[in-house]
Amino acid sequence: MSILEDIKYNFRQSSNTLKQLIIINVIVFVVLIVLRTILVLTGGSGIYDLIMRYLALNSYPLTFITRPWTLITYFFTHEGFLHIIFNMLNLYWFGQIVREYLGEKKLLSLYVLGGLAGGVLYLLCYNFIPYFADRAAYSMMIGASASVLAVVVGAAVLLPNYAFNLILIGPIKIKYIAAFLVLLSISGAVGDNAGGNIAHIGGAVLGWAFIKQLQRGNDMGRPIHAVIDFFSGLFKRRPNLKVTHRRSTTASSTPTNPTNGSKSTFGQAGKPSQNEIDRILDKISSSGYESLSKDEKQKLFQASQKD
Repeated sequence: MSILEDIKYNFRQSSNTLKQLIIINVIVFVVLIVLRTILVLTGGSGIYDLIMRYLALNSYPLTFITRPWTLITYFFTHEGFLHIIFNMLNLYWFGQIVREYLGEKKLLSLYVLGGLAGGVLYLLCYNFIPYFADRAAYSMMIGASASVLAVVVGAAVLLPNYAFNLILIGPIKIKYIAAFLVLLSISGAVGDNAGGNIAHIGGAVLGWAFIKQLQRGNDMGRPIHAVIDFFSGLFKRRPNLKVTHRRSTTASSTPTNPTNGSKSTFGQAGKPSQNEIDRILDKISSSGYESLSKDEKQKLFQASQKD
């Protein structure tokens, strides 16, 4: 199977959001690397700079107004190898947790909303805080760090006592990893990469708020999926209508109800109800994932399959 076929295969699968996000970032990175090399060798480096200006998020209001799409394209764009490697590794490690316990849609919501929140905070700070105001005319930002930190913090709020085994350190709870990354971003908000670190903070706050709202029964990602569903529906081929005739029958059938009329905490197709999931998420938030019973873990797993 060729690389192109591998990519097509991953995008045909609806339950493959994590890989799809990583693939998009890697494809954009590779295309830009190849394009930059070709343009520099042929004396067209100015064309590459122009392309980057139409992908990066510019803090100058008049520039941003003419390129509003950059509020999205910036968090799929990288230039440095270490930058994309670090971001994609964190996205993979922490994205697996969100994907397993909350499902594909929640992971996509966290990534997109984290990037948007980071971009908006960057724009606000660079235009309303005097310390950054002088830089607004020439500051640009790229990278998925805000989106990734939203996923990191979201996973840490969801399962604070979940532990990773780090080389030379051993097992460490992800709440401490997330806290370290947030503190690192706060300390860098007045450094050379001030804009990027401000965006990280915006993504982190969004990740925290997203899980807290989800535990209260509010899904902040609904508008994101409404937009995605709208545009994806425009490109879906509608099936041809077929007229069928059914024979009437006098035989009566008995309804098949697996619960036999008894109450259940499960909704359609045996999935746990939202109230049950909210209760389990509250328990995770207060006591950690390890406090769940085997039955509760199973219900959480079943709920993650509906997205």
